[in-house]
Amino acid sequence: MTAPDPILQLGKVRFRWSGRAGFSVAVDQFTVKPQEKVLLLGESGSGKSTLLSLICGTVLAQEGTVNVAGTNLATLSGGQRDRFRAETIGVIFQQFNLLPFGSVTDNILLPLQFAPQRRKRVDAPNEEAKRLCEQLGLPSSLLTERAATLSVGQQQRVAVARALIGDPPLILADEPTSSLDAGSQANFLDLMFKQVDANGVAVMMVSHDPRLADRFDRVIEMKDIARSEREPA
Repeated sequence: MTAPDPILQLGKVRFRWSGRAGFSVAVDQFTVKPQEKVLLLGESGSGKSTLLSLICGTVLAQEGTVNVAGTNLATLSGGQRDRFRAETIGVIFQQFNLLPFGSVTDNILLPLQFAPQRRKRVDAPNEEAKRLCEQLGLPSSLLTERAATLSVGQQQRVAVARALIGDPPLILADEPTSSLDAGSQANFLDLMFKQVDANGVAVMMVSHDPRLADRFDRVIEMKDIARSEREPA
């Protein structure tokens, strides 16, 4: 049986931010397999955010290829990349980026407005939002509450539900446990991985905390796959 194609593959990627002090990142090779859980560790300034931007297609590499779910992002226009990202990648932001005055349901269903294929995979959106909330330990009574009224832990779970709805094949998580203590981190990962496994998606989580390492299939140091350089002003 042949191995499935990677859900994420970077090859000979070079990217440089322009500006007074140019920052560049180079990645010779990096892959994530379908349904794999990968932890990417790196200190501030190591290029983690730039790498996530390249994978999401919000910036394009000047050299090399970034393939997500078999698509070379450089072959897409800006609008096509936005639609492709909405269809293919569920993102859990460090600050969650919820709409503060939108309800919990509004926030969870938001990606489906921009991703028609992802929307087709959800038969009953409101019921799916309720199911995800319940699976993540959020009572259904919160579905109509404004996101701004939720605790940090509750907002975090809503962000996970929003990333998972419609079964995108890749989840990117940007330091989602940075504000949590060790016990809360473990509980959060238990809940997230339970849903990730149920939906059969891959996860790449970026962090600076090595204590999370034993929860993942593979742990990679940013310095082992990428070279970053900051040019003097």
